Amino acid sequence: MKNLHIPFRAALLGLGAGALALGLVPGAPASVTAPLAAQSAGDLDRVVGALREISTMQADFNQTDRMGNTIRGVMTLKRPGKIRFDYGKDADFLVISNGKSLYMIDYEVNQVERWPIGNSPLGALFDPQKDVKRFGKMVPTGNPDVLSVEVRDPKKPEFGMINMIFVRNAAAPGGLQLTHWVALDAQNNRTRVALSNQRYGVAVADSTFTFKDPRRSTRRPG
Repeated sequence: MKNLHIPFRAALLGLGAGALALGLVPGAPASVTAPLAAQSAGDLDRVVGALREISTMQADFNQTDRMGNTIRGVMTLKRPGKIRFDYGKDADFLVISNGKSLYMIDYEVNQVERWPIGNSPLGALFDPQKDVKRFGKMVPTGNPDVLSVEVRDPKKPEFGMINMIFVRNAAAPGGLQLTHWVALDAQNNRTRVALSNQRYGVAVADSTFTFKDPRRSTRRPG
């Protein structure tokens, strides 16, 4: 775990990538016809609606960088704007958003880095009405049960790009279940985050999205 925090920090906080370009959505056609474009507009509304219906969510995740290194953990999401990527009690780093800022806490070197939520493509999860609707576009997959949405701000390429993949699932909020996303930041750091065991509507305390500052204490919160 000690040797993974540097590349994973760069990859995670640069979240954004195109699954289509990376071949993760096989069979996608090269062009979009007018009828399909109209269908895509409706699908984008469905994606936004599904994300907005998630009040709280927990899921196991596998995070893989472009070198093939994989690390596992638990993601916890709570609206508005809160998220936690917990890599386990033995990990030396943690990623948290408290609703205003996104923090990378590095317990090995006792450092904390902070980014405004709006500077991360993760904003598509935090505020789908703003980010997905404004900056998102549907990417054809060739499978009516699989939806792929690419989110990026063309005026701010330094913020990277995120491609979220959903499958139709009647048991999920809005009938769509987020299964994974792929990311590419401005430095070409590629990350794939695959979700499993998704749980919705779970009780999540706001204290989940707080942390002990390692610059004041060397103790890792349990």
